[in-house]
Amino acid sequence: MTKLRAGVLGAGAFGRIHARKYAEDARVHFAGVFDPDDERAQQLADTHGAESFASLDAMLAAVDVITIASPPSLHGQAALTALRAGKHLLIEKPIATDVATGREIVKLAKEKRLVVGCGHQERLVFEAMGLLTAPEKPQHIESVREGPWTGRSADVSVTLDLMVHDLDLALQLLKQKPERVTAKARAEKGRTADRIEANLSFGGTETKFVSSRIEEGRQRYMRAIYPSGEVFIDFMARTFENTTNFPLNAAFAETRIGADPLGANVAQFIDAVLGVAPRPVVNGDEALAVLELGLAVDAAAGLRSLT
Repeated sequence: MTKLRAGVLGAGAFGRIHARKYAEDARVHFAGVFDPDDERAQQLADTHGAESFASLDAMLAAVDVITIASPPSLHGQAALTALRAGKHLLIEKPIATDVATGREIVKLAKEKRLVVGCGHQERLVFEAMGLLTAPEKPQHIESVREGPWTGRSADVSVTLDLMVHDLDLALQLLKQKPERVTAKARAEKGRTADRIEANLSFGGTETKFVSSRIEEGRQRYMRAIYPSGEVFIDFMARTFENTTNFPLNAAFAETRIGADPLGANVAQFIDAVLGVAPRPVVNGDEALAVLELGLAVDAAAGLRSLT
């Protein structure tokens, strides 16, 4: 079997993980990486016996699929460049940083019949739990996603950096867009939100999302209240408490997708490219909907989304 040739744009933390997942997949030949930091790119390439490419165009000429794991503000234009070169792509979240570019990515991928996936892999945690097929819709959702300042993804707001995970989960649970968005935020490190609290109304379901990258400690959880009870998910401990009658999988963290959501996301992206799966975990339209909502939250807080 001819192997898919894969490349990674960005040799940072997520780029290294994507490179490893490609290198470990028997269906894939990891061709190499491009990063403007030559030393970092070479180190990653050497780890897998791959090439450190001199430019994005050089890498695109040598691969069939790429992961875009560059700083978020660069996602959109890199994605368009890859699609114009005829490459399937998996984009770490967010898909882009403005709606027009996001729409162009989705449009171009459909025109060229190319697969576009996005890195909202927390959705796979809910899939492993069985929560995405619950027979009820939640009446209230509250989520908190906080941690200390690391400087990573500082080119965008904490909304596009962290909150997008919870916005995607809410869209999947509620199957509709909100009719009201309010938010308040604080910027400490730049002009974008470093801490933000948003309240969204989804046709009778009230939601509250808090995200911060300037806290001393880390916590990541979601509480969903249903007519029959409550589900509390601790994303860090990888556990949940359930007082509903939903038959959720308490051992979800031991399943293939629950144990390694990012790896499962990469694997299903490859499946979609090979025609084994009908779609990636998160497709372009869904990633665009999350982007639109994240930008609306920032706008409601009166702060910009890009530094």
